[in-house]
Amino acid sequence: MTEELKAKICEYLATHNYLNLATLSPQGRPMAHTMAYVSEDEVVYVATNKNTRKVQNIINNPYVAFTVDEDDPDWFDMQALQVEGKASIVNDETELREVGEIIAAKFPVTADMPPDPDTIMIKIEPELVYYLDYSVEFGYRTSVTF
Repeated sequence: MTEELKAKICEYLATHNYLNLATLSPQGRPMAHTMAYVSEDEVVYVATNKNTRKVQNIINNPYVAFTVDEDDPDWFDMQALQVEGKASIVNDETELREVGEIIAAKFPVTADMPPDPDTIMIKIEPELVYYLDYSVEFGYRTSVTF
């Protein structure tokens, strides 16, 4: 079941576009950030300006959480992911190029955007993922560690 669940999670990540990223400020205050993302299996990447609060929060505390979900009014068909993991800034040029290709394929509009020297890539590696599927039964949630 664990490998099947991991495959479902990777497929869910691959077929959605936006996540809600939670970070903690240095004062311990939670902050949520809606962001476009790409994934490579269970690993998620987001691009952002290096001067944002989320980057400063991650530098201060790399532990993050995010959700990916549906905007479906039928509660009994809801599916979602609740993810807890660790974020880091990507510095490896090869990895940055590979992720750039994934971004361009998923979001073609980015191919026409000029490069921005202030943009950085954040990598989020999940540690614990909850998979919600209310079509199984209302309130159904199962989890897996990565």
